[in-house]
Amino acid sequence: MSGILVEDEIRRYERQIRIFGAEGQEKLRRMNPNVELEVISKAIDKDSVDKLASDFDMIVDAMDNFPTRFLLNKTALKKNISLFYGAVHGFYGQATTIIPGKTACLRCIFPKVPPPISFPIIAVTPGIIGCIQATEVIKYALRMGSSLANRLLMWDGLNAKIDEVALERNPRCEDCGRE
Repeated sequence: MSGILVEDEIRRYERQIRIFGAEGQEKLRRMNPNVELEVISKAIDKDSVDKLASDFDMIVDAMDNFPTRFLLNKTALKKNISLFYGAVHGFYGQATTIIPGKTACLRCIFPKVPPPISFPIIAVTPGIIGCIQATEVIKYALRMGSSLANRLLMWDGLNAKIDEVALERNPRCEDCGRE
């Protein structure tokens, strides 16, 4: 099944470069009438996440807070669903592809929940990171190219630079570790 899961809280943010609700669903249906599409407008929390993710093959993380990201990470690991992580802050962004059992999970990368902050968003940054995530999803679905598995791509829009860091699974990770 294809679907778009929209967390209620993120509807108000200017950084969302998309159309929500029935209008967005109809626009996407016109673009590709052969895709089954359901827009789900629900809050993601520990009580709803399993049911919300039950019919999906992939999860694209565009959340604005780490508690929800870690919840998606645990769900992806438990259900063996690939997770496409993306985050932004001002002119900076990052992305990676997490494949349960094969790559570092989100908790391996960020062992502790960072303190909540109110952060600036430069509207183009989520568009760039979102396009990188979309490219990762397409490559994964088509089994083409080289993914960001075990690599964290870091976008510096202020200086027009892209760097990456190699990632490794942490055998003591509280979410995916084996020890």
